Amino acid sequence: MHSEILKPVVVLIAWTLVMFVWMIAVRLPAMKAAGIDITKLRGGKGSDADGVLPAKAQWKAHNYNHLLEQPTCFYAVSFVIAFTGTGDGINAWIAWAYVALRIAHSLWQATVNKVSIRFTIFILATLCLIALTLHAAMAVFGWHHG
Repeated sequence: MHSEILKPVVVLIAWTLVMFVWMIAVRLPAMKAAGIDITKLRGGKGSDADGVLPAKAQWKAHNYNHLLEQPTCFYAVSFVIAFTGTGDGINAWIAWAYVALRIAHSLWQATVNKVSIRFTIFILATLCLIALTLHAAMAVFGWHHG
């Protein structure tokens, strides 16, 4: 099965991995500079580093976590759309818009991180996700517009 909506899915997965590499590349030196020896750490979670590591180093980690939250719904709804044969046309365009907005959100959060702008980008991406979910429901339940 080939569906255009799978292309933005793969791009967002790849972007998530880019953010993972960026996070590691920034976080490990920040930990070393803070005198943290990861070989001696036991337990804990990434957010334990908030307040210990510089905020700018943590922004990348926070964004990586964000890419493992709401985008999971994007992946699921994209697969539903692909499986129902409605992954081309407008749904593919909406999915590309979602991915572009999530990449913009990542770049903003990882660098400038002014929350009002970040929130606006997030809301716009969420509107795309809502549209995709509505279109998936229409396909699955046989609802047709018009």
